[in-house]
Amino acid sequence: MVANIRSGATPGGALRYNKEKEDKDEAEVLFWQKMLEPFDKHGRMDVDVCMDSFWPYLEANRRTTNTVFHVSLNPSPEDRLTDDQLRDIAQEYMERMGYGNQPYIVFKHKDISREHLHIVSLRVDEQGRKLPHDFEARRSMEILRDLERKYGLHPSIKGEEQADRLGLRKVNYKEGNVKQQISSVVRSCLRNYKCSSYGEFRTLLERFNVSVEERTGTIEGRTYAGIVYGALTDDGYGIGTPFKSSKIGKDVGYDALQKYYGKSKAALKEEGALDRLRQTVRDAMSPRNTRDEFRQLLKVDGIDTIFRINPVGRIYGVTFVDHNAGIVANGSVLGKEFSARVFNDLFPTSEKEELHTTEQHAERQYEQRSRTANPVSGVVDTLLDLANTRTYEEQYKRMQRRKKRKLHK
Repeated sequence: MVANIRSGATPGGALRYNKEKEDKDEAEVLFWQKMLEPFDKHGRMDVDVCMDSFWPYLEANRRTTNTVFHVSLNPSPEDRLTDDQLRDIAQEYMERMGYGNQPYIVFKHKDISREHLHIVSLRVDEQGRKLPHDFEARRSMEILRDLERKYGLHPSIKGEEQADRLGLRKVNYKEGNVKQQISSVVRSCLRNYKCSSYGEFRTLLERFNVSVEERTGTIEGRTYAGIVYGALTDDGYGIGTPFKSSKIGKDVGYDALQKYYGKSKAALKEEGALDRLRQTVRDAMSPRNTRDEFRQLLKVDGIDTIFRINPVGRIYGVTFVDHNAGIVANGSVLGKEFSARVFNDLFPTSEKEELHTTEQHAERQYEQRSRTANPVSGVVDTLLDLANTRTYEEQYKRMQRRKKRKLHK
């Protein structure tokens, strides 16, 4: 289970967010404590009534700026919990975090396949004094580990790729039939995901140990354009000899991919297409989380986060892979609030982390890996093959026409 803790100046925003979910039948009020019944006469959640329960605490406050405690508790997708179990978990979590005597309201969200909780409370008591919050993230994580053991839950940090549900499996070079494995992955990705650019498609395929390279240019006045696919190891290095897309079929070739990018771009521009992804990422963007905690929180929602980091440790790009919705989107596609600059400010990298974090080092080597991934001879042979493909096909067609003429004579 993963917790994402957020703060705010007033609980109104958190309450309205959960009400919007309830209005869409994507959430429901599970229970509340030390509050008036939070419903209007039609049985729908009433934000004003909830605020009435919080006002005495807010009016007593004199010094605390961020008075709101808003946390989401996210079980593993493998866990299936009853409402009673969710209530018990929420109540014990709040008690152990020091909010057991506070007014709070618990929502169960069901907008995705994995149900999860949102809890809205206050950081100040009835006298307006701020509740202790030292080492809040660490204490929260320790409590969640205890709750996992108590209720027999799966640790959310562990687990296989969320996309395995789609029948996609990483390419394993040692198993053989590499071309068949790659063909299966590429076609499955094209069917199940939307990528609006070559860069996004390349990022997606690398999650499944497949490399893809565009090869375009001009030789002797003739232009050529092709695609080269290859296998990768689990740490992102190429293995074996790559091969051109025509070895698989036209449906995974250069022209087919250009059409695929265009269709994906149009689909992602439709109203509401990226709303869930934006909101889920926005919810996880808390300065209280580390970069790894941010990744883990999104992974629970079936979203992989890939940061691109330069040699001095700065993020220069980010891509989100939403396996549930089948969407791959760079931060720039989601909007300015998800830019590399924003994430650099949110998750600054210390010099020590830059030098010693294996995953970050692997990400910084991304560009070098993609260019030196496979044996040089294999790349050169494939490039020459690509460059001559169109010429060969034209010659072959001329030969076939000549044969037909001879047969008719």
